[in-house]
Amino acid sequence: MKTLSQTIGEENTQRRLFADAIKSNIRAAMPGIITAFDAASCTATVQPAIREVLADENGNAVHITLPELLDVPVIMPHAGIYSITLPVTAGDECLVVFADMCIDAWWQSGGVQNQMEQRRHDLSDAFAILGPWSQSNKPVSYSTEGLVISNGSGCAVTLKSDKIELHGPVIVKNDMEIKGDVYMHGSIIDVDDPEEVLP
Repeated sequence: MKTLSQTIGEENTQRRLFADAIKSNIRAAMPGIITAFDAASCTATVQPAIREVLADENGNAVHITLPELLDVPVIMPHAGIYSITLPVTAGDECLVVFADMCIDAWWQSGGVQNQMEQRRHDLSDAFAILGPWSQSNKPVSYSTEGLVISNGSGCAVTLKSDKIELHGPVIVKNDMEIKGDVYMHGSIIDVDDPEEVLP
């Protein structure tokens, strides 16, 4: 016959196992690594970067790699008709967050939709937010003096718009190539001799 302490201990163990089972099936957020990107649908395939810890049949902890997440909507800054898009590539790190409810109908049609399935914080309902850096991938140098748009490969940064307006002085610290006409509203002044106005 079991003692009272044995019975209580077994009940506590069962409660803990039950709570662990519930928690292991509820997702909130975790880092991920993008393995593929589809620019047409603005979705990615994402590998969760943290392994799940489960107990085997003997109660031993086993680390399990979670499956890749498919058709994950990628979050980039946009509002109204304006957007900032980035050349997402395999290997990029991201933060994966899991929606409170099934997002399938919303993802397909937008607007306010009914749930196709009733599920909570499921691996199927992920969003990928670009931007987090692990220490092995953080920027080599980080400027704390202003906004910097850069890339590590030395390639050009392209701005696309019908019209780009810059308000304030513009300083170019290298060669400049202009492919098109130049319209001036003002004078060209020699910085070495400000009183001299160039023709």
